[in-house]
Amino acid sequence: MPDAPEGVAEIDDMEFASPRRELAGWQGQAWRAAAAAFVAWHLWVLLVAPLDPTIARAVHVFLGAALGFAAFAPRSLAAGAAETRIPWYDLALIIPCFLIPAHYILDADGIEMRSFMGPNWQDLAVAGLGMLLVLEFARRTAGAVMPLIAIVFIAYCFVGPWMPGILFHRGVAWDQVLVELFGNNGVLGTIVQVSATFIIVFITFAAFLQASRAGEYFNDFALALVGRARGGPAKVTVVSGILFGTISGSAVANVVASGAFTIPMMRRVGYDRETAAAVEATSSTGGQITPPVMGAGAFIMAEVLGRPYTDIALAGLIPALLFYIANYIHCDLNARKAGIRGLPREELPRWVDLARRAYMASPLVLLIAILLMGYSPFRAAAIGIAATLVIMLGTALAHRMALRGQGVGAALPGAAMETVGAIYQALGSSAKEAMQIIAVCAAAGIVAGVIGLTGVGGRFATMLLDIAGASSFLAMVFAMVVAIILGMGVPTTAAYAIAAAVVAPGLIRIGVDPLVAHMFIFYFAILSAITPPVALASFAAASMAGGDMWRTSVIAVKLGLATFIVPYMFWLSPALLAQGELIAILQVFATASLGVWLLACSTEGWMLNGRLALPLRLLSGAAGLALMVPELATDLFGLAVAAGLVFWQRRSFPTERLA
Repeated sequence: MPDAPEGVAEIDDMEFASPRRELAGWQGQAWRAAAAAFVAWHLWVLLVAPLDPTIARAVHVFLGAALGFAAFAPRSLAAGAAETRIPWYDLALIIPCFLIPAHYILDADGIEMRSFMGPNWQDLAVAGLGMLLVLEFARRTAGAVMPLIAIVFIAYCFVGPWMPGILFHRGVAWDQVLVELFGNNGVLGTIVQVSATFIIVFITFAAFLQASRAGEYFNDFALALVGRARGGPAKVTVVSGILFGTISGSAVANVVASGAFTIPMMRRVGYDRETAAAVEATSSTGGQITPPVMGAGAFIMAEVLGRPYTDIALAGLIPALLFYIANYIHCDLNARKAGIRGLPREELPRWVDLARRAYMASPLVLLIAILLMGYSPFRAAAIGIAATLVIMLGTALAHRMALRGQGVGAALPGAAMETVGAIYQALGSSAKEAMQIIAVCAAAGIVAGVIGLTGVGGRFATMLLDIAGASSFLAMVFAMVVAIILGMGVPTTAAYAIAAAVVAPGLIRIGVDPLVAHMFIFYFAILSAITPPVALASFAAASMAGGDMWRTSVIAVKLGLATFIVPYMFWLSPALLAQGELIAILQVFATASLGVWLLACSTEGWMLNGRLALPLRLLSGAAGLALMVPELATDLFGLAVAAGLVFWQRRSFPTERLA
């Protein structure tokens, strides 16, 4: 992803505990070269020459940490201040980041043998030092919340014998804690395996897509598509969230990338600060649940469930569409109430020009096509990256030929050099975006390791069984609350990883299908980004718009209200996850879409051309919920009420009115 636009540096502080250093001179050049080599090494190992998984994970985490300690200061700096050099104490931290992977590379056979015989002092020292480095790495790149959660879980290993009720366990020896929480059940476990494979390659794909200027094309396409519509800029935000948000691993990163463009555009046509910020925050958060990439957490889900990633992406399609349908409807109703029009035609991109640049969308189209054909995500991402390289070279070549009047042969060497430079920049950008995800995945591995080591996950499942004995619905509500709380203040990937480790086994124990259980948790963990009191995406967007954070968060929840309900619907009927007969899936999608519209009308207090009176708002909300419940009786009730409400509103407000 490109550097954040000027004026939004404070947004990094919303998601990152410390500002990035602006390294200069030879240190800056060395960091950029190391970052590019780090990502290039991952692509080589993943696509050409596979490496022992444990060694690859150790290199992934700790060389990533070395880059992180160089790029991030240990504490916040004064406003306007910047560090341009790496201080001695961070250079001292970087040294062990190289020694830990060396331990795994040089003593691979001994480590494998000692996995049966017990660790030696070097293994324990590496584990202890490695966990300390991971916690500091996560603190610098992702804030204090994630490492504090990990520290609480580590402490739980030792204080379990004094804990009450389901939190009791017999205690764990300190050497076992070190070995288990650092090894293949902890820091170097499944979550980091996903980070070192699927996530890193798709972050790289996103960076190359941005370098090819495809992101600008998606924005232009959204502008041309809905820019002239009522409340056009807000609808552009929704559409661009679908197109761009899916390939980014962070809701806040989405806000920063697109908000600098969309928020001023919404403000210019009449949206208030908080509504503009809320539309951006909600649309950016929705990108995390939108196929084909679904942020980064979905790759962890596929690994944990042992299912092809295409199954996860297909299951997420209808809920994501309902999310954005709800967003679009809210934007339209809000614009109707406020009398907000679209942008003038002369300010919009021309379809003829977009058609000439249609090739810019080919990497994303190819990615989707290859995934649907059943090929691995690695191959899909690799071909997508190759397509962006062709676009970058072709664009540079065309530019030089047009600007300098050169022929293909004369322009090609310069265009090739320009493309090589763009590749170098894209690789470095990939490393910048990967550091936070590497850190939070490693820290989340500690949490997952504690849950497995202490058995608390099983006892939590027993508690959910007890609750489900009284009411399955209450058990699901409890799981929702836990997932949202665990996700507050934590980047989206880690939010899902932690919530899945704590909540998913319990839901599966009470009879919820594993895919449904994980998708349920996935949605609520991600929605924590817009849910007060710690709503990172809402706070970031409010800061960019200069609006009130709390009001922005409340509006964002209203815009995303349907998504708080949809997980309960696919719990009742997996058809919303595209499971079952096609006719049933289409029927559920159609009725749920109408339900989303009625629910939006209820919360906005507006339907068609006029205000919706309070009793009718309540009736519209009830009908919306009924249509979202996949049952024939509730669908008939909802359809009857919807028809009655439309008839009443058309009779009461034959022409459009303002609030």
